[in-house]
Amino acid sequence: MNHFLNKLERKVGKYAVPNLIIYLLIGYAVGFTVMYVSPSLLYYLTLEPYLILRGQVWRLFTWVLMPPDTNLLFAVIMIMFYYQLGQSLERTWGTFRFNVYIFGGIIFTIIGAFVLYAVYYLAYGMPASGMGGFFSTNYINMTIFLAYAVCYPNMQVLLYFVIPIKMKWLAAVYTALIAFQMIETNWAGRVAILSSVLNFLVFYLSTRNYQSISPKEIHRRQAFKAQMRKPSPNSGITKHKCAICGRTEKDDPSLEFRFCSKCEGNYEYCQDHLFTHQHIHRS
Repeated sequence: MNHFLNKLERKVGKYAVPNLIIYLLIGYAVGFTVMYVSPSLLYYLTLEPYLILRGQVWRLFTWVLMPPDTNLLFAVIMIMFYYQLGQSLERTWGTFRFNVYIFGGIIFTIIGAFVLYAVYYLAYGMPASGMGGFFSTNYINMTIFLAYAVCYPNMQVLLYFVIPIKMKWLAAVYTALIAFQMIETNWAGRVAILSSVLNFLVFYLSTRNYQSISPKEIHRRQAFKAQMRKPSPNSGITKHKCAICGRTEKDDPSLEFRFCSKCEGNYEYCQDHLFTHQHIHRS
């Protein structure tokens, strides 16, 4: 995947949009303005395959303006928060890869909407309408958060500007919320969630180092650990040492060593002192 993105970046990287997160959040702000000024206008912005196939092609683009169902204060906090995350990810990945991530989530969502429309039509023999309200960039923003948590799992943020919490734990809460929403919503909502999260799964799986779990790599690590447990000939470490004379197997490889069962403690003796030493009793 990385190799493919590198080749793609060399060809079309110059067309990447810098600060894409700003435009995405401006779209959010426009959507909120429309929702408060003229809520009925939002109907003409939704991702509705039934109407798109009948000529309303602008819906392929305007659905990204759909705001999440939340209050204005939370929306302002969310915009500030995701601006920081988006800027940080763009600096980490580069402008092109961040563009691919965002546009990938948008394209997956559009494909998911049309697949759902086709399945509904084939199953019931009639076109489905009214599903567009479930599709917005809300879940795409969630995948931005999850991607940031994968890149910076130990980064600490202030929840509600007061409670310090690491990104990895906050991501676990987000994941639980997504799972809960998957259960309680309908199929249109599930497709909207899966289409957006699919982009994160592609990113996550493509950045894993699968060589570390290959049988060859596991055998190599086991052999290395076994080798490290063996004392080096020149390390000065010995396996046996007589408690009386202090001789080791390095002094005479033919020496035999045994532990005495009558001594209290782990005392080892060479063959010359095993039966002639005075037994040690602690009491």
